[in-house]
Amino acid sequence: LTAKQKEKIIKKHKLHERDTGSADVQIAILTEEIIRLTKHLKKHSKDNHSRRGLLQMVANRKRHLDYLAKEEPKRYNTIVKELGLKK
Repeated sequence: LTAKQKEKIIKKHKLHERDTGSADVQIAILTEEIIRLTKHLKKHSKDNHSRRGLLQMVANRKRHLDYLAKEEPKRYNTIVKELGLKK
């Protein structure tokens, strides 16, 4: 993702003025990266290095979602609805 794209995502999902690393923001950024990499892998199916990176991102996002579900269920439900993720 470009810096402008990340900035736009951060603006949309931040919790307070200087928030750049909350679970919500990280989940949103990872989701965009996952979507981008999935499109790449549809075109380049034998790119196993990128596939490994994708799997790492999916696992990382899942850890963030599990944390949010445990600590802040309302925020978890909000972010899942906004990003269109499965529960």
